[in-house]
Amino acid sequence: MNRARGLSLLELLVVVALIATLAGIGAMVIGRAMPGQELRAAARELAAELRYTRAQAIATGAEQVFRLDVDSRRWNAAGKREGALPANIELVATTARDGQPVAREATVRFFPEGAATGGRFVLRRDGAAWRVDVAWLTGEVTLSRGEGRP
Repeated sequence: MNRARGLSLLELLVVVALIATLAGIGAMVIGRAMPGQELRAAARELAAELRYTRAQAIATGAEQVFRLDVDSRRWNAAGKREGALPANIELVATTARDGQPVAREATVRFFPEGAATGGRFVLRRDGAAWRVDVAWLTGEVTLSRGEGRP
């Protein structure tokens, strides 16, 4: 007696329903993670541009300036590099007042020996925050999660 082997229509529908449910759950998890990834990517880009500006000051032996317009969120770095932070990210910038020619512009100057005027940039979104610090003595740029102390 030859008995046909295979899946019944009911079994096939149950499997398709399980796959659809798992795909929906996966999409929700990925959707929730995307804003956090955008915040992290923006903080990494900001830190990278600050490091690049410092490296250019050391390599060229000339002072280099990183500027960030707090209102428009547009930045200018050494070597005519420019870009912008996403508009949906809150930005708090603290830099030395002496080197700021414009009131709503955060400026960090890097000197040929590697030192800087220093500063802190805090990027926030949906309760998460990343902090980019520039040490004034060494010019070292660090990236860390959280706001830290003001």
